[in-house]
Amino acid sequence: MSNDFVLNAELRTDTGKGASRRLRLDGKVPAILYGAGKEPTAITLTHNELAHQIENEAFFSHILKVNLGGNGEQAIVKDLQRHPSRPIIMHIDLQRVSATEKIRVNVPVHFINEDIAPGVKEGGLITHNLTEVEVACLPANLPEFIEADLSGLELNAIFHLSDLKLPEGTELVELSHGEGHDQAVASVHMPRAAKETTEEEGAEAAGEGASESTED
Repeated sequence: MSNDFVLNAELRTDTGKGASRRLRLDGKVPAILYGAGKEPTAITLTHNELAHQIENEAFFSHILKVNLGGNGEQAIVKDLQRHPSRPIIMHIDLQRVSATEKIRVNVPVHFINEDIAPGVKEGGLITHNLTEVEVACLPANLPEFIEADLSGLELNAIFHLSDLKLPEGTELVELSHGEGHDQAVASVHMPRAAKETTEEEGAEAAGEGASESTED
């Protein structure tokens, strides 16, 4: 996957809560860059630049380029902390990647062909049980997203993890734990109100049938 996102970083020598607070007041985000057999490096990023980039969901499933002191390193986002009530990024963890080592990343699920699913045509509503999945792959095989094609989903049916078509060289971490981990990704069922109406009509019809039989 190409580097579509670039982060310009600076070394951070002053650490601790007080130092992080001062950085945020100065429009910076404290961060850590670690992994790939190297020592963790405390860095800072520009808040507005980072805030703009994380608006794109692909930011979290891409190999990022981190420019630091004239050197460029590849990394992925492992954790991002936001302020609970204000639009402020508090901290971000970045993991270095190696071209020869598999990484584990959460990637978004994009649902397609919902409108032509047989279950929807019968009046059912689709529920998205998962909106992202964790994959394991080499950095070069990291997908930006995975599509869930629901075109064949029947009424009261479930679309499982095993139904996803994965890019070459990519595997689902959850499925590696065994068959019991084949989670539901999406399902289609009749709306509750419609189901109750159908059941009531069925009960009334059965009642009328019983009455007619008694009269006879």
